[in-house]
Amino acid sequence: MNTLTHKVLFLEDEPTIREVLTEYMLMSGYNVTPIERGDTAIETLKCHQFDIAVLDIMVPGVDGFEVLKYIQSNCPNTATIMLTALEDEQTQVKAFNLYADDYVIKPVSPIILLKRMETILRRTTKQQTSKQQTLELQNIEQESEKGLILKEESYGAFYDGKQLPLTLSEYLLLQKLYKEPNRVFTREQLILSIFNEDYIGNDRIIDAHVKNLRKKLPVFCIKTVIGVGYRFDKESLT
Repeated sequence: MNTLTHKVLFLEDEPTIREVLTEYMLMSGYNVTPIERGDTAIETLKCHQFDIAVLDIMVPGVDGFEVLKYIQSNCPNTATIMLTALEDEQTQVKAFNLYADDYVIKPVSPIILLKRMETILRRTTKQQTSKQQTLELQNIEQESEKGLILKEESYGAFYDGKQLPLTLSEYLLLQKLYKEPNRVFTREQLILSIFNEDYIGNDRIIDAHVKNLRKKLPVFCIKTVIGVGYRFDKESLT
């Protein structure tokens, strides 16, 4: 992947970690802006655009979660990876509830972090390119489409012609369930459909994604199968 045009905001207050990971990103061709304070990160985001932000949570000023909230509200094209020594499940779920694209626990191998960044950027770049290529066609089609429609070429989900504000992970989860209605998927199967082999963490993170999806879908079509996982209820759309 050509990373020369990818701009990275790297928020990390520990000097050694910041210097080492910044050097690895630069060697991989990324344009990196290293920052040590959360409030400085927000001020930087107000003036510059970034393709991805790697955010430590425990930093001076406002914490990484506040920076993440700012990105989700004001920088829709910026992907996010949370980088922290906090490995409790509650913190991980909070990160995904705030629509982080990934969560990496320190200490982290620089190579693993770079692979996570590459994977996310590959997905988001493809998503943004597809959206631009199909925007005019979508505007025409949406006027006549009713119900829930998924468009794989643009990674978009629509209901009665209006696009739903899904993250990439939420779309991929919905797509997996939607394609095989009434089939029950385990959390492990759903994780593989979203992250392939790239995710390392608690499978309960799927619960957070389902919770967010249910808030955004106009109908209650994702059903819980107790003790197993989830299924898509096609009849709920009629």
